[in-house]
Amino acid sequence: MKDLRTTFLEHVKKGLNGRVLPLKVLFWDGHEYLFDENFLVTMHLKSAKIITQLLTGSALDVLGEGYVEGDIGIDGRYQDILAVAEGLSDAFPAKKPKTGILHKALHSKAKDKEAIHYHYDVSNDFYRLWLDRNMVYSCGYFKTGKEDIDTAQEQKLDHICRKLHLQPGEKLLDIGCGWGGLLTWAAKHYGIQGVGVTLSEEQFAFAKERIEREGLADRVEIRLQDYRDIPERDYFDKVSSVGMFEHVGRAKLPEYFEVINRVLKEGGWVMNHGITASQQDDEGGHHSGSDFMDKYVFPDGEIPHLWRVVRDMAGQNLEVIDVENLRPHYAQTLIHWVDRLEAHKDEAVAMVGEKRYRIWAIYMAGCAYAFWRNWSALHQVLAIKQTGEELTPRPWERRYQYEENQYRLAEPDWGDI
Repeated sequence: MKDLRTTFLEHVKKGLNGRVLPLKVLFWDGHEYLFDENFLVTMHLKSAKIITQLLTGSALDVLGEGYVEGDIGIDGRYQDILAVAEGLSDAFPAKKPKTGILHKALHSKAKDKEAIHYHYDVSNDFYRLWLDRNMVYSCGYFKTGKEDIDTAQEQKLDHICRKLHLQPGEKLLDIGCGWGGLLTWAAKHYGIQGVGVTLSEEQFAFAKERIEREGLADRVEIRLQDYRDIPERDYFDKVSSVGMFEHVGRAKLPEYFEVINRVLKEGGWVMNHGITASQQDDEGGHHSGSDFMDKYVFPDGEIPHLWRVVRDMAGQNLEVIDVENLRPHYAQTLIHWVDRLEAHKDEAVAMVGEKRYRIWAIYMAGCAYAFWRNWSALHQVLAIKQTGEELTPRPWERRYQYEENQYRLAEPDWGDI
């Protein structure tokens, strides 16, 4: 009968199919094995149960959980670790559910608040360690790829404001407003009147204090509120939602866009910014790594494909006028975050503990790798509320998003007709 060490090595060699894996493995009994003399990653399997779990589960889930729980020790750069993990996932592919029935999160106001509390109410000071100076926890926007994270996030805030064609005095609703970065930027630089809603008590307290400290309390209101409870109707000129709709749930997207339709004035604009599935048939699948994300990072999170977003927006009379994929921008953003978190490791561990530090480090590094490999995408979808047949004014071209000059809105010129 083969021992588990031999079984493990045979599986890996077969799965690699001749490829080189820059890995050194240290086993629980003192044995070690070099897959490549020029190894870049050292993995210490501290017990035989890890191999049993790899044979029956999915590699990325098992490796991620083992690292977080301390059953696996890993040394090396994160990009090398993730490349090795991908190689191991080929040898130990994810097992499909036997019943063929995929888990779907049951979204409710109570469950959504609980999920948001888990991820976002860790500690404002913890997030401050590695986020930018504006505390923006979403994909940055790079013009050269060489910008620091502060510059990239300010470019993103401005890109959103320009894309929404914000004008002084307009009423802007920010759904899932985070720590208030976008509303603060829009109020200061574009003169809007803003409302932001969040379910995170930590974010609410921070954003509210920030708005008051920066003298914007008469122009910006922050609410601790579920988006479904926003009472306004036909009130806002513009709506932004950045990094929030991943928490809504695919089945709830029609309701989510119905709320946006309800709060927007006729002719109002909405910009939805969120992570999307890279392949149409992937959005409901069970993938290696998804159990880890569900358990440790984003409870009840669901990622839709772009087709579903566009369809459900159209179902609520939200006419899509612009779509932009920022996939490489999010990979670059996550690399900045991981580097900054590592640089503040001792402070982070003191704040939130070794386990949570490991969760955030490996999840962000893994997401960066996923965006580079096109396993995930990030789309900004811009739409206008158009319920009537008359053409709603909008710019003739996209140049308005990138230049200071204001361009005339598209209005029909019927001439002598």
